[in-house]
Amino acid sequence: MKARYLIPILMLAMLITIIACGGGGSSGGSQSANVPVVVSDASSEDWAMVGIKVLSIALMPQGGGSAVTVYTAPTSAPIVNLVELDQIAEILGNVSIPVGTYTGAIVTVSANSGDVALTVSADPSTSFTNRFGEADGANIPSSRTQIQGAQGTSGSKTVTIDVTFNPPLVVSTTQTSAINIEFDLGHPAFLMGHASGGTTLWAINFKGPVRHHPIFDLTRLILRHMHGTVQSVATDNTSITITKDFPVIPVQTPETAIATDRLLTILADATNGTLFYDVDAKTVVTIKDFSSIKTGLPGEYVRIAARYQQDGTLVATRIWASTSFNSVWVSPEGHVLHVDTTNNVIVVSSESGIPVPLTVNSNTQFFFRTPSSAIADATPIGTGPAFLANIKRGFKVHASVVDPLATTLVAQTIDIETAAFSGKISNPNLTDFTYTRNFAVWPSPYQAWTDDYTYIAYYISNTTANDYDASGNPITGFKYWNFAYPTLITSGTDAITDFIAATNGSVTFGGTVGAVSAWGFSGAIWGDPANPSGWAMPWTVIEPTPLPIGTVASVSGLANNVFTFTMSVPGGTNAVTVDVSTTSGSATLVYQVDRTNGILTVTPQDIMTSAGQTALTNGLVVGDPVLVYAVPQSDGTLKAYILIYYTGIQPSLS
Repeated sequence: MKARYLIPILMLAMLITIIACGGGGSSGGSQSANVPVVVSDASSEDWAMVGIKVLSIALMPQGGGSAVTVYTAPTSAPIVNLVELDQIAEILGNVSIPVGTYTGAIVTVSANSGDVALTVSADPSTSFTNRFGEADGANIPSSRTQIQGAQGTSGSKTVTIDVTFNPPLVVSTTQTSAINIEFDLGHPAFLMGHASGGTTLWAINFKGPVRHHPIFDLTRLILRHMHGTVQSVATDNTSITITKDFPVIPVQTPETAIATDRLLTILADATNGTLFYDVDAKTVVTIKDFSSIKTGLPGEYVRIAARYQQDGTLVATRIWASTSFNSVWVSPEGHVLHVDTTNNVIVVSSESGIPVPLTVNSNTQFFFRTPSSAIADATPIGTGPAFLANIKRGFKVHASVVDPLATTLVAQTIDIETAAFSGKISNPNLTDFTYTRNFAVWPSPYQAWTDDYTYIAYYISNTTANDYDASGNPITGFKYWNFAYPTLITSGTDAITDFIAATNGSVTFGGTVGAVSAWGFSGAIWGDPANPSGWAMPWTVIEPTPLPIGTVASVSGLANNVFTFTMSVPGGTNAVTVDVSTTSGSATLVYQVDRTNGILTVTPQDIMTSAGQTALTNGLVVGDPVLVYAVPQSDGTLKAYILIYYTGIQPSLS
């Protein structure tokens, strides 16, 4: 969801992909396999930056023994902006590890004051602004951010996260394996705001919202454009070797690179061709090897749109090269904030929370990242201003400009990395449903801008391949899941009829709040047979409907594994019944948030236990604030997926 009070529903994933290459020798003569390491994330309407420093990732061998490090950050650890990684992945580097079986991973993140960088979006939701009082585009000072569970001395504080693999990871020279360690950014404990007395504190919690989730098809992984410095061109001209570079965060002007020693080999697309843009000369050519452009290439900075092949090699779809890092970096990347079809302008949010307008002319090409299909990944889906009508606010794009030094930036290409639709779900039927999305009113001087939409969302064709289920079985046709249970995917012949039943509920608070209905989030694909000239939905997450913070109206208590209470919200006239499940496997996620003496502490409560149920009973005090994320049911009740209650200083209501 485009979350109101926490990072939304999709996942931050540390994808440690084990590619069996036949391996080379390691100490003692044992074989090894190559390991690309990447990170990915979800978007947020309310944030332009949620930046973290990943210091290391290590795998734990089965049967004991020393952890095997697969990633170590450079001395000056770069900040990775999770907001820019909306369902896409940032490559951290490649290493080689011994073959064997691994039962888990240890992820270490930096936890000193200021090691998490928060920047508010250029146009956050109205409820976010009203509740927390953060200014548009503001950098949150480190004095108001608190990293939970930090250990160590000042300047060297870290948080270590233990992740169990289920099933264990087997690395061999005869198979390709992959794991996905997910930081669930929909988890309310990840980034929690507490506003009181005119001051908002933000708690960042790295422990808890992390789990193992397998990845079955490497070729479907969408990679973020990578930056690097060219070290060499292969003697046969088929590839280049680069060292991975990161931009400095917060952004500098001009931007400079944080160099690393992480080597990556990038192949040209020998079959379909790779588009090579010389940013300095303002030329573009199609290459199938590097023979024609290799002179002067070593030492240049590059930005590369690449895809994985099944064997773990990286193939470039597009490459931008310049003698200046700033020139390849000044290529606006972010979420679409506004589309102006009258003046042919698209506005993209920068990492600094600033709206960046881009003019679209008749030569601007639009691409939709489709790494599983080399031809589709390299072929524009539209050209010129007429295609702008197909772009919606919330899409994640990476643009390239004709001249990075120009006063008015003209888009040369726009890579649509994710086409995200979200909002109220209505009129579900056997062929489609409707998304209704209303955004905040833009502040001065952009009051005339509007990006609300009502969109008919077609399900993909029932014959279209749609990744895999939780057991690794290939799926065709539409699928959906509830956000709290991402491994419980509903697919197959009954998926659409089940989806219709699951999204027909409605609850009314009355007054100015009125009725609330099902809410969802989908990532669309282009040109499916179900909608050949537009977007179609391969999947939908049924998300908790965004509700304002409310107050406890009455408490009924526990009966038949359901804890029941009623809540009221500002502007509503009715108290609505909330059902909290205590059943193992589907229990509501309950958190106590305590603010005492300027310290914000987030504590999970296991309500499957008597102790957790007692804490819940004591915590739900009539008249006290409560925050609920829930799905409306057909009987007029709310099924709570997340419940947050407060102790100590109570938060402000808005």
